[in-house]
Amino acid sequence: MSDAHGELIAKLSKLLTEQNYNPAVVANHRLYARAFLDYLAERDLSVRTVAPLQIEQYFSHAIQRFRVRYGRDPSSRWHKLPHTAIRKLLRLAQGKWPPVPEVIGPDAALRHAICQEYETWLHEECGLADATIDALMREARHFLDWQFGRGGADGLRALSVRDIDLYMDMRTAGLRRISLARVAAWHRSLLRYLHRTGRIPTDLTPHVIGPMLYAYEDVPSTLDSGQIAAVLEVTAKDRSPRGLRDYAILQLLATYGLREGEICKLRLDDINWRAESLCIRHTKTNACSYMPLLTPVGEALLDYLRFGRPQVEGREIFVRSCAPYTFMQNLYGMVRQRLSAAGINPPGKRGPHVFRHARAVELLRASVPQKIIGDVLGHRSTASTNSYLKLATEDLRAVALDVPGSEVLS
Repeated sequence: MSDAHGELIAKLSKLLTEQNYNPAVVANHRLYARAFLDYLAERDLSVRTVAPLQIEQYFSHAIQRFRVRYGRDPSSRWHKLPHTAIRKLLRLAQGKWPPVPEVIGPDAALRHAICQEYETWLHEECGLADATIDALMREARHFLDWQFGRGGADGLRALSVRDIDLYMDMRTAGLRRISLARVAAWHRSLLRYLHRTGRIPTDLTPHVIGPMLYAYEDVPSTLDSGQIAAVLEVTAKDRSPRGLRDYAILQLLATYGLREGEICKLRLDDINWRAESLCIRHTKTNACSYMPLLTPVGEALLDYLRFGRPQVEGREIFVRSCAPYTFMQNLYGMVRQRLSAAGINPPGKRGPHVFRHARAVELLRASVPQKIIGDVLGHRSTASTNSYLKLATEDLRAVALDVPGSEVLS
């Protein structure tokens, strides 16, 4: 092995060790990385210029060697660890992996330019949240690939209502009504931008037809107070580092009704222990609000920070319970597992938002004004808060008026 490859293997080992990987996992990663580097050396290929196609060729070669050695095909999970090791190795060697697709030809360059300008417009002029921009950009790339594949750059200026109908028929096949409405809204946003920038001569947004969604037509999943108490009680019994982390997250969900992203992005600096307050960065509005640090939440956070949180340099509070110790980006699986462990199976979705819905209903039943509920939940308008009214069905029944003429005469 060359000195350069030896240095790269050493860097990989150092990185994995710093991320607190098990020594056996580090040894396996070294083994897989070394085998890949040997393959490149035999073919006089540089690790700094390796492309995805060459990775596929390597695994075809590795599978063939496996068959010769063991007389059978490898299992479906056999290549998972080698893939992970090689990806980490290539990130060290090239700085980024997978590489950014190369822009080739005038049509591809134009598509790329439109996407970059559209993303900048969504950020700087529309002020949308990152998650919303990601969804809009996915739809934009999908449409531009489809349209340029049919008629190239010239086809964009000749875009017609018939083209819009064809795309929507293709794009929305098999989607539910709410998903259809989202795709239509994303598509209108792109067409509006293309018209504003003069890339299409006619404003075609009125011709993107999505389904009519009626107010309060879809009642979301929620939990009652007994179910919330049960899942907190069961999770509190798990004193492992992961259990301490999950209990602190569930306390935040149940107490404040925070969004998933607001919890994942919560940082150590956001807790003011002396003032007993918590700074929440609302992911949809990019605004900050300050909540009182209530005793159950504070105690749960303190337990996790003392006895459950791995020693990492990052300032995010909640990190993965196994290496690599990066901050958490998704709570759905954790919430679903904790609900299942408590024997709770609400209808519909079972992610972190069920706690947010439950908190909204609790505040409504306590006669808290909608404006204050909206402030607690980080809503920009009362219309967003109104959607939670449909969950308080028992309260609505209690104030329902009798229908005239419905009395039974004796």
